[in-house]
Amino acid sequence: MQDRVPVGQNDMHGYTVAYEREEIQFPVYVVGLIGVVLATLGIVHGISVLFALALITLGYAYYNFPLLETGRPRIGASQYGIFAEGLGIIAWRSIKQLDLVSLNLRGAEVNELHIILEEPLNRALLADWRKRPYYRFLMRLPWAMPAPNHIRIPLEVFDRPADEIMRNFTRMMGFFRR
Repeated sequence: MQDRVPVGQNDMHGYTVAYEREEIQFPVYVVGLIGVVLATLGIVHGISVLFALALITLGYAYYNFPLLETGRPRIGASQYGIFAEGLGIIAWRSIKQLDLVSLNLRGAEVNELHIILEEPLNRALLADWRKRPYYRFLMRLPWAMPAPNHIRIPLEVFDRPADEIMRNFTRMMGFFRR
């Protein structure tokens, strides 16, 4: 076992999950290309509406740029707890409950991992990775916090099935909380 808690996101070992490599990259490239074409047309023809549409589409591509960085761990679990990119390491002792929630959104089933914390997030984090470089500030994160002490992680964009992720997180939590 390691003696120290990992400080950075690139220092994580254990069960890690990255963004899926196949289907989610294509729309980001397409929207980026459409944005470049719209910007070019807007500048060449002097049409400000096209340039405004270009900014919207390029903003969407920028927000989703992390989906192109496949192979890099985005979420996972180790001996210390569950980690998520842009959040940090949540200590096993601070996790009250883990749930796999299936939602039906517009006819498609979406799975989310819900992490309920026993204490405030600042005390639950062993390592705090919420400070990001300024150029990544508006980019996608693999988690959301809709309420205090409640973290949601949509699992559909990852390279592992939702039930496998949940099974491994639950197994590791049972083992390391002893």
